[in-house]
Amino acid sequence: MGPISPNLEPERRIYSVSELTGAIRNLLEDRFRDIWVAGEISGTRCAASGHYYFTLKDKEAVLACVCYRSAARLLRFKPQDGIAVLARGSLDVYPPRGAYQLQVEALEPRGYGALQLAFEQLKKRLAAEGLFAEQRKRRLPLFPRRIGLVTSPDGAAIWDLVSILRRRLPGIHLRLYPVPVQGEGAALAIAQAIDYFGRSGWPDVLIVGRGGGSLEDLWAFNEEVVARAIAACPVPVISAVGHVTDVTIADFVADLRAPTPSAAAELVAPERRQLAAQVEEARRKLEQALRYRLIRARNEWHQRGIERPAALLRRVIGRHFERLDELDEHAGRRPRVEEGDEVAAGARPGGRVHRLEPERAAARERGVEVGHGVGEVVEPGAAAGEEAGDRGVRAGRGEELEPHGPGAEEGDVDALRLDA
Repeated sequence: MGPISPNLEPERRIYSVSELTGAIRNLLEDRFRDIWVAGEISGTRCAASGHYYFTLKDKEAVLACVCYRSAARLLRFKPQDGIAVLARGSLDVYPPRGAYQLQVEALEPRGYGALQLAFEQLKKRLAAEGLFAEQRKRRLPLFPRRIGLVTSPDGAAIWDLVSILRRRLPGIHLRLYPVPVQGEGAALAIAQAIDYFGRSGWPDVLIVGRGGGSLEDLWAFNEEVVARAIAACPVPVISAVGHVTDVTIADFVADLRAPTPSAAAELVAPERRQLAAQVEEARRKLEQALRYRLIRARNEWHQRGIERPAALLRRVIGRHFERLDELDEHAGRRPRVEEGDEVAAGARPGGRVHRLEPERAAARERGVEVGHGVGEVVEPGAAAGEEAGDRGVRAGRGEELEPHGPGAEEGDVDALRLDA
């Protein structure tokens, strides 16, 4: 039997891929359970299933993360790129890919409150949907007779509100839907109360609110379910949450925001003195408007009374000017009478009239016939052989109209024939 040589090489331990991955998984999941990791969110993706996938990164490394739907519903804010956070969770190895990831159970923003961040995110999203638009807000009724209240019956704010309403609007009908205003389930209860009043159609206006408190105390009025219930309510809604400095998502969605519950009562039920002042102001404006319209109408009629006769006169004068132009044009087309033409006026019924002197017009009115060339005047009824004054012109009764000077010649007198 030959000598046996010792085997100095150690026995090899061979792992399959699955075995090694399983070993790593056991080590990591046992060692890194319920830990906090600081980093910046990047590559956020929300799957249709409601799971969130993103990475946490710093200057030198990245870590894959997953937040399943059950945990995502409990987050105060939604994962968003660029936010520095603290993530609480456990390492999880995913064998099919041979990769590990952090299974996130909670997120807290670093340097920025989780509630404040959630508030800003929801505000931005609802504003983009148009829920804050002024065009969709409704006017409150002037004299509501039925008012619905959504609040806690245990707070002092509700009784202050009721006292003011009953004092300012005697006979007002109030109906309270009691709800918790903070804590788990408060947001859903408030939304259900708003929906009840909206479906019932009973109130003329709805007041939703509570007294003051911290951001956490008022958080139910920052929940999306409450905001959407207010937006869907067919009844005008007044949001009256907290104090003057408190602002909630419900304030932006409501038709009117009151800084306090007491202020909501004052807004929905104005004082009688205030109403009287409003009526007087409306009467004054109406009187002023009527006076202005009367003055304007009077001025318009006065202006028309001046302009219409003037326009009529201009039209009449214009027509006469047109007639004169026609006559002048017609006269210019007739033949000119040559100087010295000794044709009897009786033989020239169409002879041109050069001028019409006043004396000749007077003679025409008296019915005289003026001869041409010899200056004879024949009186009506005179015998044909009666002689007229030598080289003189006599009117109907023989008076002299125009004596001829020594230098006058026959033909200097323009002919004017008047038909007997």
